[in-house]
Amino acid sequence: MPGADELAGSRLRPVRDDDVRVLRGEGKVQIVCSGASIGGMRVELTLDCVELETTAAFWQATLGYVRENTIEDRYVTLTGEGPTLTLQRVPEPKHGKNRMHMDLLVDDLDAEVARLHALGATTVSGGPRQEFGQRWFVLADPEGNEFCLEGAGWD
Repeated sequence: MPGADELAGSRLRPVRDDDVRVLRGEGKVQIVCSGASIGGMRVELTLDCVELETTAAFWQATLGYVRENTIEDRYVTLTGEGPTLTLQRVPEPKHGKNRMHMDLLVDDLDAEVARLHALGATTVSGGPRQEFGQRWFVLADPEGNEFCLEGAGWD
């Protein structure tokens, strides 16, 4: 497993050596730095939602994250392997297409689609999309926030 010294050529620095994973498969190598920072900056995703508890429960189960914090019934912070996800209660529902979305890479795409449907996700794309040797579905959480679910192809 590479540590901070093996990423010396980039500005990306893991917070701890155990935050770094290497995924290999089909002649590809992907380095995942789950607590990584760039020049002291960390990435945290914030998702607006009307139904805070419902949306938090969906994403907690989807990502396998734990609930880290709840603030005044307005914010829920979920943490796990990958960026922190904060859910923020807002008064208005989502309108239109997301300008940014999450891509979730999984080993068994069809099984994961079924699991997420059982949690309340809906399929937006109608069926799987395939391009550039990749296969994925566009899904939405219970509030309509789109995300992609893709077969990772990693061992």
